[in-house]
Amino acid sequence: MKFSTVVLSVALAASQTSAFMAPVPAARTVRPLFSSEMKEGTATTATTKDAPEADVKNFEEKVAEETATELNVAAAAAAVAPPAPVTAADYVLKTVDRSKIVPGRTAGEERSTAIPFLKRPPKLDGTQAGDFGFDPLGFTEDFDLFTMQEAELRHARLAMLAVVGWPLSELLAPSWMLQNGCAPSVLNGFNPLSFLSVVAAFGAVGYFEYKTSLRRNDNTQFGLMHRADLADCVDGQYGVAGDYGWDPAGLYSSIGDNAYARKGLREVEISHGRMAMLGITGFAASEAITGHPIVENSMFFHPNAVLPAAVAAYYTFNYFFELDEKTAGTFYRFRMSSEGTARWENLQMGLGMNRRIVGPSPVAAAKGGDSKLDALKDIPEKAGAFFESAQKTYGNLEKAYMDNVVNKK
Repeated sequence: MKFSTVVLSVALAASQTSAFMAPVPAARTVRPLFSSEMKEGTATTATTKDAPEADVKNFEEKVAEETATELNVAAAAAAVAPPAPVTAADYVLKTVDRSKIVPGRTAGEERSTAIPFLKRPPKLDGTQAGDFGFDPLGFTEDFDLFTMQEAELRHARLAMLAVVGWPLSELLAPSWMLQNGCAPSVLNGFNPLSFLSVVAAFGAVGYFEYKTSLRRNDNTQFGLMHRADLADCVDGQYGVAGDYGWDPAGLYSSIGDNAYARKGLREVEISHGRMAMLGITGFAASEAITGHPIVENSMFFHPNAVLPAAVAAYYTFNYFFELDEKTAGTFYRFRMSSEGTARWENLQMGLGMNRRIVGPSPVAAAKGGDSKLDALKDIPEKAGAFFESAQKTYGNLEKAYMDNVVNKK
């Protein structure tokens, strides 16, 4: 910094004066450190009393001037503008535009959401409802995506009807309509009357398929709404698959009259439909293998205490415990929430089990606490250990599959 250089120069100049050195003979001449004669290039002689003092004075004035300039510059640079006053506009929440679907929800992801060890299919970018990147056989590369979505939705809706109708027929239909108590099917067989009934039902469904397979739905009430929802998407002009303009109860916009809410309901429908397709397949396979109807000795179709107890245990567990956020995404560990602790203490007081407040019982004190509360707190640890073990097993299976199948050369 210039200031430190100036200080050293002042010290050197001061050392030339008589105040900082022993007196010398008057006849001796010294060359001043700084002088006007040096600027003019002429060498002159001066005494140690007159010339150095004048030069030092001029030098001090110059130092003071430069120092003041540097201090002013530093002060200007250090000056900070006062913060702008906070207004109400700064607290306005930034809302997401939900009037249109953003194309490519998963376009930036390399791996499939449904099958993480496979790459994401190029055409499945999450734009349409139910798109989780599941296409292990590569059908989307060879067939029209919209047509396959339409076929999937029709099968899903039929499966949702069938998964309810199958057990109801075995519970309520007369025995002469069933095959050894099982619902008539290709695997269970038919009698003449049930065969005619199934043919009539499939004939009606086939006629509906024929009349609606080449329908145009982009100019209907729901079609225009879907085109607006998907205006930013490449295939938005086709609307959405499965749109028959049928919503007698007006539930399509029940959770929100915007593009995101409608897509959410379509997600719910296709997710339930996929589970129903798996369920009805399981019904048929189970009866074909065992020869017994699925409603036989099943807790789901006959009055019993097992199913209500399981539901009650599930809600009771969630009433006291919660997923540990510190391990969420890595492990499934649970801990008693603050509300759960208060609820448990209130329950103890309400039932007269207030030993934890007055003092634990002698047995509990010998064990170091309230045994009932300790046993309850052990539940999430055991559950977390179970989920952690299951996750490790899945990770080992995934690694073995990657090593032995995917990465095998």
